[in-house]
Amino acid sequence: MKVRSDTLKHQGKRQQLANIVAGKGIKDDRVLAAIKKIPRHLFMDSSFEDHAYQDKAFPIAADQTISQPYTVAYQTELLQVSKGETVLEIGTGSGYQTAVLCEMGAKVYSIERQQELFRKTKMFLSKIGYRPRYLGFGDGYKGLPDYAPFDRIIVTAGAPYVPNPLLSQLKVGGRMVIPVGKDVQVMTLFERKSANEFQKSEYDDFRFVPLLEDRN
Repeated sequence: MKVRSDTLKHQGKRQQLANIVAGKGIKDDRVLAAIKKIPRHLFMDSSFEDHAYQDKAFPIAADQTISQPYTVAYQTELLQVSKGETVLEIGTGSGYQTAVLCEMGAKVYSIERQQELFRKTKMFLSKIGYRPRYLGFGDGYKGLPDYAPFDRIIVTAGAPYVPNPLLSQLKVGGRMVIPVGKDVQVMTLFERKSANEFQKSEYDDFRFVPLLEDRN
């Protein structure tokens, strides 16, 4: 698998994309810096390269999508991840969100439940220099108990309900960002205040592909 080039033109388009995302309200400089740096066109088929730096979602393999850059930035900003923190990502997908978290210095543990996508993304990410701590094929609803607890958890698919195993794998003081709902999802933040106490905050509405379970 040959990696395509990343040109000055691409870099210019990324700068414009970061400006668009900032214009929509994203303020975290580290998130915007990641968008400016990561070659999003490489995450998409070369025939769709013209769409790579538009602020929109786009279909990829296995009936999934590469998320809209604004959505990625929104979730990442809400996550408030610091360098060196462990992040559990549910739904590796194209790997773009994974790359953003790696770029910000997080130790990323990611799960994908589409076998075809998992294989492709695992190979691709290492080729362009992004190496999550763990990238596995499995059921996101179960999380990764062997590596828990996590400082941060991010779910990149629409969950009809909040999976309890994910809440249990969050450190005290940690944050979990998850879109909750069937047709339209409400971006929801859980902050773990103690062993048994969570603070829940709800934000804007989004539309994600569904989070599916028990498909291994």
